[in-house]
Amino acid sequence: MMDERQAVAAFAALGQEHRLRIVRQLVTAGPEGMAAGMLAEAVGVSGTNLSFHLKELSHAGLVTSRREGRSIIYSAAYPDLSELIQFLMRDCCQGRPEVCAPAVAALAACCLPTGDTAHA
Repeated sequence: MMDERQAVAAFAALGQEHRLRIVRQLVTAGPEGMAAGMLAEAVGVSGTNLSFHLKELSHAGLVTSRREGRSIIYSAAYPDLSELIQFLMRDCCQGRPEVCAPAVAALAACCLPTGDTAHA
């Protein structure tokens, strides 16, 4: 479970526009992630700036990396991002589920499977 210190570090890392774009791009890329060059191009930063931002995001636990041949592939750290969302929402409704219902519905809608699975 994420504590307040970890949440502050994560929010501080996300509080910069390029870092927020990087995380959103990696979330969109899925678990496969993206090579550094493609990621830099997608978010509109130089390779040097990308490295700086990725280091900050990595220290905050929001991004992971792995080597594939000569490339470094970056991915969103989905478990940590989920914990950050849970940290925010943990005490949101205080017995009043209608307070959190819009956020829960938005998250549920984005996670629906695509395609027609009724005929599978």
